[in-house]
Amino acid sequence: MTSAPSPFERFTRQKTVLLTTYKRDGTPVGTPVSIAVEGDHAFFRTYDAAWKPKRLRNNPDVEIAPSTSRGKPTGEAMHATATLLEGPDATRAAQALAHKYRFLHGFLVPFMHRRKHWKTLHYVLTVRSA
Repeated sequence: MTSAPSPFERFTRQKTVLLTTYKRDGTPVGTPVSIAVEGDHAFFRTYDAAWKPKRLRNNPDVEIAPSTSRGKPTGEAMHATATLLEGPDATRAAQALAHKYRFLHGFLVPFMHRRKHWKTLHYVLTVRSA
């Protein structure tokens, strides 16, 4: 018996995805982000001063689509739910991102967040239930 493939499998080698979050009025806002896939979920990070966390607090439903580094979609979007991580779960997300993007998320992003005195926020993406 084989297990079902992860819904995030097609994003495993993808460097950037277009993360679409929604304003209170329902207006979609797309932002390119780096993700790391781990089994049936994926991780991304942002910082506390960005608008993304504010939108996610109001509505955790998102769409992700493969994209160029500038955010131009290159494939079909899928629906997901973003959940803020804390403690060991956030550490695991940081490790997964640093493993996939050794320089960018292993050094540069954490350095810039510390330098600017931003709090780094880690999120997990899971398939949105109907």
